[in-house]
Amino acid sequence: MSRLAQLRREAGYTQESFVEAFAREAGRLGVDASVSVRQARRWESEAPPPLPHPSQQTVLEAMFGVPLAELGLKVPQHRVTVSAPISDAGEVKRRTFVADAGALAAGALIAARSGPRIGAADVTRLRARLDGLYQTDHTAGSVPAMHQARRIEDEITGTLGASSYTARIGRELQTMLAELHGHRAWYGYDGGRTEQGRAACMEALAAAQLVDDPLLQVSVLETLVLLALKAERAWEAASAVENAHRLANRAGAGHTVRLLIALRDANVATHTGDLAGARRALSRAVSHQGRADTDAEVPGWARFVGPFEVDYATADMYVRAHQPRRAVPFLRAAVRGIGGDLARNSASYRVKLAGVLLDAGEVDEACAEVSSVLEVCGAISSPRLVGKIRSFGRAVAAVDSIAAHECGERIRHTIRGGTT
Repeated sequence: MSRLAQLRREAGYTQESFVEAFAREAGRLGVDASVSVRQARRWESEAPPPLPHPSQQTVLEAMFGVPLAELGLKVPQHRVTVSAPISDAGEVKRRTFVADAGALAAGALIAARSGPRIGAADVTRLRARLDGLYQTDHTAGSVPAMHQARRIEDEITGTLGASSYTARIGRELQTMLAELHGHRAWYGYDGGRTEQGRAACMEALAAAQLVDDPLLQVSVLETLVLLALKAERAWEAASAVENAHRLANRAGAGHTVRLLIALRDANVATHTGDLAGARRALSRAVSHQGRADTDAEVPGWARFVGPFEVDYATADMYVRAHQPRRAVPFLRAAVRGIGGDLARNSASYRVKLAGVLLDAGEVDEACAEVSSVLEVCGAISSPRLVGKIRSFGRAVAAVDSIAAHECGERIRHTIRGGTT
């Protein structure tokens, strides 16, 4: 194996990802240089390999921290890089190298740690645990999901601080850490800890910016919208929506991601009473929903969204307009449409439907909906869901009917019994 191929592999690059990294490094250096996969293969396999152009030499030496002559390439004397203080008087050198080649190469490829070496298999294992948080949150609630997230976060931060890994593995670990901060932001929202959630959003945004992942930033911003509205910071929520639009455009996001942004836009407009703006945002959401099946790939954090979310947001607009009867059919459709694997959201939707039915004068049906939620919510640990049930309990207490009294008593018994 050639020296160049060895360094490439140690840095965690395939030949294809090496070409992409080469282009990024050329951009940072302000050098007009590029390389193709075919050319990279020739550098690694031919004997003797073709000599890179001077601009390519600049990029290669910056990427690997090794003079071109030490990459197994025959270099003319006038293009040999040397290691010397650049301020030394005397012989004028065409180019000098910054540091000792051996030390710099080691530092460029893996973290200078004495701990265990972390590889792709370790990252795959951590990724599976991280992705499992969605299932835990949707089926069992945010409280157990938060406990799992803390353990995963401790493992990732410990790995980043004490282990050896390539630059590519390090970036994947930092990306997962950004996702974990995003999860904590959602748990703050679901748990009623708004300020903690907003703080987690700021951490997640900073981490996502460091790994230059615009779609990950969008995922954080959509949670920030909800937290900002809860904190009565509508201007912050509106700004988050605008930034999400900008990042989605930059990333070339598909219709599913844009659907989610449109729904958050509708959330902001509904919250502020801008019903015309809410209708426009919902019209965009319907348009994106109709084309979502053309998406080649959907990020994990956006896979929960679907037609039921559009129906739910439409009902929310009618509730804000004090037209509960017009909201009822949309909420019924949302309850029917939401998947059974989204147990927490399904229960939340049904409590929302019950509240709107109560406002519309349909007391018996409202109580029946809440009763169905109380039968299943014992397995779901979600402070936000508990809060919605309690709110319904306060509203139904003002209604003088047998069904209302029985429903109120069951809510009090269930909440007091600690089964939610």
